[in-house]
Amino acid sequence: MNHPKLINVRIRDVEFGENVIIVEPVNIYGCKIGNDCFIGPFVEIQKDVIIGDRCKIQSHAFVCELVTIGNDCVISHGVMFINDLFKTGGPARGNKALWKSTHIGNNVSIGTNSTILPVNICDNVVIGSGSVVTKDITVSGIYAGNPSKLLRKL
Repeated sequence: MNHPKLINVRIRDVEFGENVIIVEPVNIYGCKIGNDCFIGPFVEIQKDVIIGDRCKIQSHAFVCELVTIGNDCVISHGVMFINDLFKTGGPARGNKALWKSTHIGNNVSIGTNSTILPVNICDNVVIGSGSVVTKDITVSGIYAGNPSKLLRKL
């Protein structure tokens, strides 16, 4: 009988600010999390991610490598960040040169089950639940849909 190699979820090599709250189980490694943040259960935050101060990352969110999140942000339940756009017709298969980065500004709220492709999102933005962000957002406002579109400026 074959036995799989088991790798336990854990927290390792993380630079934490003050007053961070984490609800386990989580898989968080090689990243930086600012002051006064909350990380819910079943979250994965990969290496080289930077999360600013006073952020809330809700349960079942996936924050992949090359993501930077500003201060005072809410990443709601089930939000998925993407860094591989399958430019060659399939996964990059470890070729990180094909990956792209994402930058989230300050005071950004991303609604439940949204998908964020490699984009830049400016400050003071709300992304509605279930949205798919495929292009940079350069104007503060409320966005929703697939692909997401500006509904109202803030």
